[in-house]
Amino acid sequence: MEFKDIMAISGKPGLYKFVAQGRNSVIVENLETGKRISAFTTERVSSLEEISIFTENEDIPLTEVFKNISDKLEGKEAPGPKSSSDELKTFFTEVLPDYNEERVYVSDIRKIVLWYNLLQRLNLLNELMEALGKDVESKAEEKADAKAEDESEEKRPAENKEE
Repeated sequence: MEFKDIMAISGKPGLYKFVAQGRNSVIVENLETGKRISAFTTERVSSLEEISIFTENEDIPLTEVFKNISDKLEGKEAPGPKSSSDELKTFFTEVLPDYNEERVYVSDIRKIVLWYNLLQRLNLLNELMEALGKDVESKAEEKADAKAEDESEEKRPAENKEE
């Protein structure tokens, strides 16, 4: 399983696993209950891979935030989503020091912590991080190959052009 297969549906609690593409919907399975539902095109469905967090410099992918949380807590659960606002802000500042406090609301932090704890509790976080690591390595290799190819083209002698 990969982060692109885990979905958040606006207005519905929890996280869902992508199962299949329907005609006008996506069929997903609730990670906790295993119940399958259809998420229609009118609902806002986001893959966890697509979600990013606003910082002062650039947007940081949610996957990187999860990695930061996991590294900080050494694989343990994060503070509960029902913790005080100040406690959640302090925790999030430790995990992502330059997050944009004006654009990232406490409700967003609660959701991130809730999702992190859910994935941790279901023992999916390590699997997802390993898949992410392999994906990052393969993308880095592709970039290196493309760069090497570009450099080799630059070193080739220019062909004589007749005017």
